[in-house]
Amino acid sequence: MYNTVGDFIVEWKNEAALTQKVLDGLTDESLSQQVYSEGRTLGRIAWHFVTNIPDYLTEFGVSIEKVPNPDEVPDAKEIAETFKTVSSHVVNALQEQWTNETLKQIQDAFGRKESNATIFMGLIKHIVHHRGQVTVLMRQAGLPIPAVYGPSKEGWAQMGVTPPR
Repeated sequence: MYNTVGDFIVEWKNEAALTQKVLDGLTDESLSQQVYSEGRTLGRIAWHFVTNIPDYLTEFGVSIEKVPNPDEVPDAKEIAETFKTVSSHVVNALQEQWTNETLKQIQDAFGRKESNATIFMGLIKHIVHHRGQVTVLMRQAGLPIPAVYGPSKEGWAQMGVTPPR
């Protein structure tokens, strides 16, 4: 849990760096990868969580610039660049607008009473959830997967280790 805005920002920066590595690995060709024909594409999932960040924060009282054209999935480079911009705006907005006391305030969030700290933890979990979906679709699209919480298959191979099963 986050006791200070600084605690949240440290976690945000760590998770944003991991997410950036994943998004930087996308290609335009990979964006159409789907698990099943009616499912969201890799591009739609990635663009969803990138564009959702300002919407989510605005809903809970943080003023942050919205992403233009959230319904139109751009190319892979723009998805990655937009995430980089949005994630830095999150840090700036929280440093300027919130205090440690603000984190303790309770709001209605998705039908529950939650502290702002818990609400923001939910935002990070939302991104992590979709980041996992993106890496599965990247694997199906034949892309290398960057290390996130440990080596990927490619990382193990670079270390000369057979990946654990």
